Amino acid sequence: MMTIDHGLQRVVKRVAFLNLGYFGIEFAVALAIGSVALFADSVDFLEDASINLLIAIGMSWSLRNRARLGMALAFILLVPALATFWTAWQQFMLPVTPAPLPLTLTGLGALAVNLSCAFLLVRYRHHKGSLTRAAFLSARNDTIANVAIIAAGLITAFLWHSIWPDLIIGLGIAVMNLDAASEVWHAARKEHAETSP
Repeated sequence: MMTIDHGLQRVVKRVAFLNLGYFGIEFAVALAIGSVALFADSVDFLEDASINLLIAIGMSWSLRNRARLGMALAFILLVPALATFWTAWQQFMLPVTPAPLPLTLTGLGALAVNLSCAFLLVRYRHHKGSLTRAAFLSARNDTIANVAIIAAGLITAFLWHSIWPDLIIGLGIAVMNLDAASEVWHAARKEHAETSP
């Protein structure tokens, strides 16, 4: 019989709904001001909501099936990166500097949400398993990304009124997602190998 950590299950559900709620806000602002960084981060919020809901569901599964789910989640982590590269290309072809105030304020809101999620998940960061690792890595990376988005907004406002701060941060977020996907994939493959007969 599989033992479920109900405390962790409650936490990942709460994190999922926080991410889903802020996705709508950030996505709307990203479209309104043409921000690559906010677009990347908003898609990441949606991806994080999906990951945490899948983790909550997968906790009752066998170790082997959880390892398989971990491998699937590694591919889900790639989605924001690919979407961001496409958005960055469009911004590069038709450059529009995003409004710095909405960029900065939306980044601050995202930071507050992601710090809350990271705080909820931090006690589980060394919890065995690729699923929990995926949840913690997503929250950690998002917090770093939000600080960078705030910096891009401030740089655009006061130092360099250009598409480049936003574009560079958006591409940086995509690279972080690629790294997280790789880490989760390797952890899940290791788990899968350990459970193989």
